[in-house]
Formats: sequence, structure tokens, C-alpha cells
Amino acid sequence: MAAVIYALCAITSLVAAALLWREYARTRYRILFWSALCFAGLTVNNVLLVLDRLVFTDVDLTLLRLTAAAVAMLLLLFGLIWESE
Repeated sequence: MAAVIYALCAITSLVAAALLWREYARTRYRILFWSALCFAGLTVNNVLLVLDRLVFTDVDLTLLRLTAAAVAMLLLLFGLIWESE
């Protein structure tokens, strides 16, 4: 059951990133660009979670997963600060 939930989370963030990229390409609103980058990073985080928990059970990828999530959130934070000026 956990595998299904992990996979659904990865698919959901991938779809969100794709929709944000598509809308950014259409409208060129910069906040959509930063949001798309954030969700792309969250997709990487979720894929790493699947690999960590289901594929590579003997290797701990926690630091790599947390780094991907932190970079994704920092990209969104940077975009929010940058676009407010």
C-alpha cells in the first residue's frame, strides 16, 4: 500500500509541474516559472523517496531526499521574494 501512495505522490507532483510549465509557456508569468521549478524539485524528492523506501532498502537516501526538498522550497521562496520587488 505504501508503494501506491509514494507513486501517487510522485505522479501528482509531476503533473503539477507539467501544468505549471505549460501555463508559464503560455502566459510568461514568472511566479509560474518558480512554482514549476519547485514542483519539479518535489518530483525529484518523491522519486528519491520511492527509490529509498522500495528499491534501495539497504542504502539510506534521506540526506539526498531532504536536500532535494530544501532546494525545491528555496527555489519557490526565492521566486516569491524576487517577484515581490
